[in-house]
Amino acid sequence: MKSTLPFLFFLCVVQLATAQITGQITDAKNEGLPFVSVYLENTYKGTTSNDAGFYELNLEKTGDYVLVFQSLGFKTVKKSISIDRFPFEVNVQLSEENVSLDEVVVNVEENPANIIMRKAIDARKANLEKIQSFKADFYSRGLIRIKDAPEKFLGQEVGDLGGGLDSTRSGIIYLSETISKIDYLRPDRLKEKITASKVSGDDNGFSFNNAVDVDFNFYNNTLEFGSEMVSPIANNAFSYYRYRLEGVFYDDRGNLINKIAVTPKRENDPAFSGYIFIVEDQWTIYALELSLNGLQARIPPAEIITLKQSFSYSETDDIWALISQSIDFKYGLFGIKGDGRFTAVFSNYDFNTGLNTKDFGRELVAFEENANKKDSLFWEKIRPVPLTSEEIRDYVKKDSIEIIQNSKPYLDSVDLARNKFKLTNIVTGYTYQNSHKDYRLGYDIPLSSLQFNTVQGFTAGASAFYRKNYDEYKKYLSINGSLEYGFSDERLRGTMRVNYKFNDISDAFLTVSGGTQVLQFNTSNPISPFINSVSTLAIEDNYAKFFERYFAQASYSEELFNGFRFSSTISYEKRNPLFNTTDQVWNNEEGDAYTSNNPLDETAFGVATFESHNILKFYASARINFGQNYLSYPGSKFNIRNEKYPTLVLSYEKGFGSTNDNYNFDQVRAQLFQTMNLGDKGRTIYNLKAGTFFGGDDIAFVDYQHFNGNQTHFSRRGNYTNVFNNLPYYSASTNDSYFEGHLEHDFNGFILGKIPLLRKLNFNLIAGAHLLATPDNKPYQEYSIGLDNIGFGKWRFLRVDYVRSYQSGFQSDAIVFGLKLF
Repeated sequence: MKSTLPFLFFLCVVQLATAQITGQITDAKNEGLPFVSVYLENTYKGTTSNDAGFYELNLEKTGDYVLVFQSLGFKTVKKSISIDRFPFEVNVQLSEENVSLDEVVVNVEENPANIIMRKAIDARKANLEKIQSFKADFYSRGLIRIKDAPEKFLGQEVGDLGGGLDSTRSGIIYLSETISKIDYLRPDRLKEKITASKVSGDDNGFSFNNAVDVDFNFYNNTLEFGSEMVSPIANNAFSYYRYRLEGVFYDDRGNLINKIAVTPKRENDPAFSGYIFIVEDQWTIYALELSLNGLQARIPPAEIITLKQSFSYSETDDIWALISQSIDFKYGLFGIKGDGRFTAVFSNYDFNTGLNTKDFGRELVAFEENANKKDSLFWEKIRPVPLTSEEIRDYVKKDSIEIIQNSKPYLDSVDLARNKFKLTNIVTGYTYQNSHKDYRLGYDIPLSSLQFNTVQGFTAGASAFYRKNYDEYKKYLSINGSLEYGFSDERLRGTMRVNYKFNDISDAFLTVSGGTQVLQFNTSNPISPFINSVSTLAIEDNYAKFFERYFAQASYSEELFNGFRFSSTISYEKRNPLFNTTDQVWNNEEGDAYTSNNPLDETAFGVATFESHNILKFYASARINFGQNYLSYPGSKFNIRNEKYPTLVLSYEKGFGSTNDNYNFDQVRAQLFQTMNLGDKGRTIYNLKAGTFFGGDDIAFVDYQHFNGNQTHFSRRGNYTNVFNNLPYYSASTNDSYFEGHLEHDFNGFILGKIPLLRKLNFNLIAGAHLLATPDNKPYQEYSIGLDNIGFGKWRFLRVDYVRSYQSGFQSDAIVFGLKLF
């Protein structure tokens, strides 16, 4: 009874809401119709019905109106009403549309659907340019459900997900709404001011539903939907689609509407399937209902995604404008399944208002003050799509649970249960937390600390940590310490790191650290500890080379202004050479043996690469993300890289005060990189680096510029624009000037998707070119061709490349295996 009372009260609030036209839309069987567009005739003021067919349309004053009810597959209905009070109820029953081919004159020489689609494609650009700018109101609601959630995931307790799960471990795990004002300027400028935001179960939460993320304009040639999907009316659409005229019908204005079935020519092409409705003579989009699967979108968890859009026509503007949109999806991965829907309603358009580029900055989304503090009465008055009973229950339940779960007694009881020490914690680690004061501390014995190399032998380690959060995670203090013991060199080493984050807007960090550690000469770690352990023990190839570093260091970084981040580090270091201390191996092949730890000479056992020394190091860098956009949340800023522009990194490094004067040096570096989206042609990534040393003729090999090689021919990188996959790790290291360039293009199915049989495999063709130039050597070049997205079903984490390298002619070739899972 206690849990029912809030629900009943909420329903009463719904009934007392004012200034609304309300009602239910049903079909001939009296079943509620979802996603029906409801709007005032000849305007863009409207809403859409919820899953049960209920709708609400907010008006400011009484009077005479004509309501239009429009839904795909049903005849459009107009209702003339005279409103003298609010709320005002209008219920409507829609009958199925008679879609017929009777009035179509079929030319046997050509598919009639092709004729219609060619005219729509010819008119695409003109229809796109009709809307140069607009202002509009926007509403969005997002809902995600989970079904049969596991008790544990990857060994961690799942819990009830904030009260979202019922006894069957199913329920809503995300429910959120936003109300906002949006401005648009062709071709791609869109900004949004969110006036109200609500997240179920989070009184301080801010919704991530926004107009930027659901801006899908099918008048563009491609739409970014995980991957670049080709529009059915793109200039090259006939290369991707087959069309069939299902029938025609007339809308309420007497326009002839063509219902066109669209299907991809090839199963795994980045193309939709479903229906698009085209207005005869105007060749505009009347509505659409299109689907894609996770393989097409390159979103492995997605099973099916369905996008619906409805448009409304205004005689005043002579524009068909998008008024409602829904995105339905089903997902499944690692045995976890669920579904969801994101609904959007656009209303009160004001077209071609004279907006210009000066009206737009790099801020895409901003929130009004107290946008997340609106009460339920506000939402009932302004919400254009009524909540379903399921959504009402979720809000009531989670908002009630939140009050309890934020109370000190509840937090203390949860901590008491979680903080119990178990015998297994001796080897697995232990965490103590105080949820009320928002801090935690403990220790961990990570499996990743169990490694092997020829300098230390087997290693094992443990770490301790403390973290205190402030201002809802926007600021924090973390202290971490780690110990590592090498069983062969019988050395215990340790480090400590203190990190403080000042805010979540400029992302300012201060870090102080120190200790002693074993590092690879190339501190970018071109070979991972795990790969090196396997390569060393199983194949007797000890490629990783190490030195020892005692250090005390302080670092600071901050975004000084949008797109410009400054970082600096000052450190005192003592560096010592290291030598092999073990010849342990699992598979000792005759004639094979470990190489020395000297990267300059693999036979120089016991010979140091450099002499022990102390040195001061200073490093400063400026990272410039040109054209960077961002989302503003209260107290937080989320940066979004603009793919139209590159990122430039300028850095300066200085070594000074060394106990060996020859080891002092200066180095300046520059890096330019970018990912370019080429629509249905795929994606290109380039990464260019250049630098030079001053006074570096006799510096320690530690401070050389090292380049990422790969002698194991195994990779866990997502792309190969920062590595030479057939280059020995230290063969090209330099203390002089250098240039490094990488280029990789992922065709994303553009080529293989058109080859019979091969297209069924859904592999991606990738081509790459790489160049390294230094004064000491002839230019080194690599060229590669490979296949990505290899696997079965959703499990597509493999990549295979064939690489050929050249330096004064052909040098060698190799096969590189890539795994992107771990």
